[in-house]
Amino acid sequence: MLTNRLPYRWRRRIDSARHDRAVRAILDTPPIRPRKDGLVLFSMIGTAVLLPYLVAVKSLWRQLQHGRIAILNDGTLTPRDRAVLARHCGDPEIFEIDAVKVGAFPNGGTWERLLTILDHRQGEYWLQLDSDTVTIGPVPEVAQAIQSNRSFTLLGGSDAEIGALPLGEIAQRLYPGGPEDGHIQQRLESRMGQFPQDRGWRYVRGCSGFAGFAAGGEGRALAAAFLEQMKRIVGPEDVSIWGTEQITSSFVIANEPAPMLLPSSRYVNYWGSPWPQDAAFLHFVGTHRYDHGAYASESQRQINALQQENTGLAA
Repeated sequence: MLTNRLPYRWRRRIDSARHDRAVRAILDTPPIRPRKDGLVLFSMIGTAVLLPYLVAVKSLWRQLQHGRIAILNDGTLTPRDRAVLARHCGDPEIFEIDAVKVGAFPNGGTWERLLTILDHRQGEYWLQLDSDTVTIGPVPEVAQAIQSNRSFTLLGGSDAEIGALPLGEIAQRLYPGGPEDGHIQQRLESRMGQFPQDRGWRYVRGCSGFAGFAAGGEGRALAAAFLEQMKRIVGPEDVSIWGTEQITSSFVIANEPAPMLLPSSRYVNYWGSPWPQDAAFLHFVGTHRYDHGAYASESQRQINALQQENTGLAA
């Protein structure tokens, strides 16, 4: 295709616009009827991802059938967007990103999203859902985590199946050759043996695109302590690099009581390859998001299912 010759930034805009056209029928599906039952489905979104977000939240809601919706506005939601959200998500609670008091934490890089969760989860279970996800089947592991008030995380990949381990052991098992440079995740994970080992801290290589935070859990204190150690290891400026929030989210969940780590064969980060037949959840992350039209086709499949269920109810 001629678009393959364009710069990545331009291709991404074209692919995004094409995807929006492919999923526009999500606006013709029945609205979510939220329930104040102790579960919050939470996402940070803006106008650019409104339609994919509706696919993400409605396909998950189709499987869970409970909870209310909350949104962190990245600053770009328009009055029309808010009207669409009010209709389709039951007039969700909307937080403004500029109103989040970050304190000693970095601005941007989805830090405001994590801080909002930590600040508000005392009385409800908060489930963080990225807009580039599609739930394609039953999610009993997630339902069980919510019912038993256990935090959970999508794993970064099959190598994360080693579980939530002490920081020093994470460094030894994932980076047997010692500290590495490059991506901020490699820099920090490979140096976790340099973090204090007497605090009993653990870590899991998770993905913050889909994560559950148990009601009544830690606020900011643990994340703040971890942030100070990250500053010591990589310097105060580099803790604002994109990815440090995800590392901190994974750290927080790893140190929760009995966290549930979702099996990577059923809860999948899509890297352009086919997923297992029993997959239940797909995260279309990064540069492979639009590969092979898989994101659009799975979104359309869920839209069709939502429309058919609505037709059945009407009949």
